[in-house]
Amino acid sequence: MSAQFPVARPRRLRRTPALRRLVAEHRLSPADLVLPMFVKEGIAEPQPVPSMPGVVQHTRDSLRKAAHEAAEAGVGGLMLFGVPAVKDGTGSAADDPAGIVQLALRDLTSDLGDAVVIMTDLCLDEYTDHGHCGLLTPAGEIDNDATLERYASIAVAQADAGAAVVAPSGMMDGQVGAIRSALDAAGYRDVAILAYSAKYASAFYGPFRDAAECAPRFGDRSSHQQDPPNAEEALREVLLDLDEGADMVMVKPAGPYLDIVRRVRDEVRVPVAAYQVSGEYAMIEAAAEKGWLDRERTIDESLTSIRRAGADIVLTYWATEAARRLRRR
Repeated sequence: MSAQFPVARPRRLRRTPALRRLVAEHRLSPADLVLPMFVKEGIAEPQPVPSMPGVVQHTRDSLRKAAHEAAEAGVGGLMLFGVPAVKDGTGSAADDPAGIVQLALRDLTSDLGDAVVIMTDLCLDEYTDHGHCGLLTPAGEIDNDATLERYASIAVAQADAGAAVVAPSGMMDGQVGAIRSALDAAGYRDVAILAYSAKYASAFYGPFRDAAECAPRFGDRSSHQQDPPNAEEALREVLLDLDEGADMVMVKPAGPYLDIVRRVRDEVRVPVAAYQVSGEYAMIEAAAEKGWLDRERTIDESLTSIRRAGADIVLTYWATEAARRLRRR
């Protein structure tokens, strides 16, 4: 006769909040979170972004205040996006020492020191009058190699102003190698690169383009951002960026691409970031405003799911709010 064993009862470990905390397989902490922030030149007061409730285009002063609040909450990093007063075909404000991001970087590094990691988005779409991520040929197509020269110059300008991490997001071929070479040649060997390695041509970016004022004036970005049906391509892009010198890699968007986050996490041995983008944020805020979702629970569940999929770092517009809530627990 076979031995009789008691029936397993997994629910025993779910019975109380304390038990659930004790046996939780994945934990989200404030230090895992990065807050994307927009700073705009030439405004006197913060400007709300209508499609992203609670998000604003900051003045330099309001940026400093919000950055201090994020650091105080324990947020691990800040990602800066700049909106210049004047845009042109080459995005000249992007590497201007007196450009809005460079000025903001100097403010924040002076205020915060090493209390939080200050990162900069490195692209041209916020700075060009055509809204594309690079320089254009006469035919209106992205000139990949000419764009790399601009990215290299922007990287050095951001490092000069105090960026600890630069994050190239344009998805140009060879961008990480060009940036790494430029930083090293300028004496910034310690400035890290967080590569937007798997950035998809997603419909979830709409509200961001309001915040950064960077919607393309013609066409779209499908020629350089990844095609949503493809997964193996993401792994190729990640490995290419690592070969060129990336220190960390990113998947963007996060929620619709958790399978990609998992595959990248399984493939590499460097920190993996995932960006919970503006459309993800806006959907939850809109549904919560209608009373269709429990806002705080949905935010926390969405962030935990990104962490569970394998992201070490989560970029989210709720970073400060979520960090405060996590610290209360």
